Amino acid sequence: MKLLATALVLAAVPLAGATAQTATTVEPMVPASGTVLDVSATGRTTRVPDVATIRSGVVTQNATAAVALGENATRMARVLAALKKAGVAPRDIATSNVSLSPQYRYENNVPPVITGYQATNTVSVRFRDVAKSGAILDALVKEGANQIDGPNFSLDNPDAAMDEARIEAVKIARARAETYARAAGMSVARIVSIGEGGENAGNPPPMPQFRAMKAMADSAPTQIASGETDVTVTLNVRFLLK
Repeated sequence: MKLLATALVLAAVPLAGATAQTATTVEPMVPASGTVLDVSATGRTTRVPDVATIRSGVVTQNATAAVALGENATRMARVLAALKKAGVAPRDIATSNVSLSPQYRYENNVPPVITGYQATNTVSVRFRDVAKSGAILDALVKEGANQIDGPNFSLDNPDAAMDEARIEAVKIARARAETYARAAGMSVARIVSIGEGGENAGNPPPMPQFRAMKAMADSAPTQIASGETDVTVTLNVRFLLK
């Protein structure tokens, strides 16, 4: 935030011997008199996330690449069938990674030796009923999934929440501008401009990865708690003081 005392003068200086031309008037971007105050303010509102995105997949290893990939494909087909049976729409399932890589044994002063191959197939799954996502993950593990990342929570439609945050940001900026104006023995005349400086539609940072092994299927049911998420919008507001 900064106070800018403004005094903008535009003058046309004639050139010696130049032919007379029509003067062009340029509208100044800053008022000719007054004090300009720039304020940055962040508005915030809270929502309960209604979408959970989780990556789930299958990792298999075998002495040969073909067998590792074949076993992976078989188990992954069961995982996809389990997602379909659970009611997850095809538009909410997307392949995020398919890989096949050799596994090496390393020894001192000896070239690495390939000991087998690892195949990985991972899908990104968007759960629109967060409360059911834990039970679905348990079903995936039973069908052969042995890798799970997430969850990441978000809002399916954050527009209304973001508008609330914008309104809050303007209120904060106005109150802050009035505080500065009073301290300077002035008052707020009007807003000159508003610019959006950044936003967060309720998407938190990625969660740490964890693996779900076969033994998890026989343990207590997986619970997914969404909590609350903040929706924020930052505005840069310019005020004219008098």
